[in-house]
Amino acid sequence: MIFDIHVHTNYSSCSELSLDEIKHTARMKGLDGVCITDHNTMAARNDLEEGLQQDGLCILIGMEYDTPQGDFLIFGPFDDLKTGLDAGRLLQTVEERGGVAVAAHPYRENRLLDKTVVEQGLCRIVESVNGRNNKEENHRVKHLVEPYDLIPCGGSDAHRLNELGNTATRFLTPIRNRQDLIEALRQGLCVPYRPANHH
Repeated sequence: MIFDIHVHTNYSSCSELSLDEIKHTARMKGLDGVCITDHNTMAARNDLEEGLQQDGLCILIGMEYDTPQGDFLIFGPFDDLKTGLDAGRLLQTVEERGGVAVAAHPYRENRLLDKTVVEQGLCRIVESVNGRNNKEENHRVKHLVEPYDLIPCGGSDAHRLNELGNTATRFLTPIRNRQDLIEALRQGLCVPYRPANHH
């Protein structure tokens, strides 16, 4: 299954992408699923029923949570999560609540991941390919993935419709709900994916 696990809607001030646009075009873009990861909010859950939609598209709600030590895509029961946590506290909370965290765009120039997060084993999953990163920022992630044996995945980081699905994650197991996603990421049943027509 092909999922774009990093998508922003207009609940993020930096994005102009609407939920309706995502719902109406994701299947045409070859996606089986989309994870809505707005900045520090899961408010999109108020506008749709999470899970399988009528056309078979699976829409799941997570969030991109920013910390001084880097940004993380988090999936789990985090509707009430307060902002302002540092990475250590955030990742501990994710673990305690049975969720999962993905280090987002770890080598993006102005949003670098603090490497000690990985060295201390606090986060084992990393967005190794991000659709809005430049080639060098994505290429450098292998210096994290290989020595620390991290689980790589990919996401578009879409803020506009033309970016949706340009980078994604192929899951090697069915994803029907948030728990399926959490388990598949934890077990490493995923690989970064880019459609053949993407340059």
